[in-house]
Amino acid sequence: MYVSNLGFQVTDEELRTLFTKYGEVSSAKVVMDRETGKSRGFGFVEMTDKAAEEAMRDLDGTQVDGRSISATKARPKTDNRNGSFSRDRGSRW
Repeated sequence: MYVSNLGFQVTDEELRTLFTKYGEVSSAKVVMDRETGKSRGFGFVEMTDKAAEEAMRDLDGTQVDGRSISATKARPKTDNRNGSFSRDRGSRW
């Protein structure tokens, strides 16, 4: 699952705890900025399909640390190899 609009202080363990009441969580990871080491405000949770569906239904739009989170099915990262222009965000030119 993709979980967005997380508070910047939410940890991996807090994210895991939020979803544990719906079933066993195999992983919970808050994505951190490589340069600053701070949360980027979103993360990913892995659990069984049935538990994930219930968690998404119940938690999507709920308030966590004063923020309305979004819990949706994660989509695979797309590979941009079709020749279209894509700026390398790592370059600072």
